[in-house]
Amino acid sequence: MAKSIFLTEVREFMRLHGYSIRTEHTYIYWIRFYIRFHRLQHPASLSPDHVVMFLSFLANRRDVAINTQKIALNALAFLYNKYLNQPLGDIGFTFATRPRHLPTVLSSAEVGRILSVCDNRDRLIFSLLFGSGLRISECLRLRIKDFDFNKGSLTVFDGKGAKDRVTILPHSLKPLCNEFFDKAITLQQSDNQQGLGPSLPGVLGKKYPSAHRQPAWMFVFPSTNVCIHPHTKILCRHHLHDSVPRKALKQAVQDANLSSKRITCHTFRHSFATELLRSGRDIRTVQELLGHSDVATTQIYTHVIGQHFAGTTSPLDAIASF
Repeated sequence: MAKSIFLTEVREFMRLHGYSIRTEHTYIYWIRFYIRFHRLQHPASLSPDHVVMFLSFLANRRDVAINTQKIALNALAFLYNKYLNQPLGDIGFTFATRPRHLPTVLSSAEVGRILSVCDNRDRLIFSLLFGSGLRISECLRLRIKDFDFNKGSLTVFDGKGAKDRVTILPHSLKPLCNEFFDKAITLQQSDNQQGLGPSLPGVLGKKYPSAHRQPAWMFVFPSTNVCIHPHTKILCRHHLHDSVPRKALKQAVQDANLSSKRITCHTFRHSFATELLRSGRDIRTVQELLGHSDVATTQIYTHVIGQHFAGTTSPLDAIASF
């Protein structure tokens, strides 16, 4: 019971300080895991050595990926540094290394095959993933105000790491986008008549009570059902859940006869980066469009297309032709 109260207090602290729902769920998961690993001892009574012990368990016994280790450490760093006010300091933990795996990418022709077997909604979603380099969560959170076809730009708010960025917006999507803008606004107007509207970020609803009536704040891909907002407890309409396009993509891959490849929603983002580099775009530009903090993360796409060894010839070519 005490542990449940503790986690509730941690959750309320995160909401008070504006952490996203996704971050909240992730951090609570790892904090709960950490407490259970140490036999329900209160984290305040544990030392940095206990944190290292837990992270070592994840790396050595659970064999989790390095990014998962980093997420777990971030959750515990928040717990001690922010909530408990017991700074961990330098715990001297070295992340386990994993062999680098090249991402699966699709050619423009293969993307076209997938889009050709989708309905309009899924075609628009997957087109934005490939055409703008979005993550699926970023795409589904898009609101009408985020699109600027005059400038050919798309603004992504509160992306990974709570960062905002601007990326390119394909002009060819304007007719299809306008179709879904109209559908979204019609649904919003229907909701407004019942005193409902789209879920709003942070305390925006309190600061601007009529924001839920403004078309600019409507989700382009709204959920089919309304729900209770986890923070405000107000009945509202959220965006489409990411399980919907994931299921649609699985079927589309089969219909397009591309089952030989492991294709996920993130594959479109990988393919976006690869196609830009292949067409001669500067890697720094691609890094900015993707929202990567470190160019080393973007660098992997040069290996996908073989750009890292550009200009190097095979020794076999020095031998007389067969």
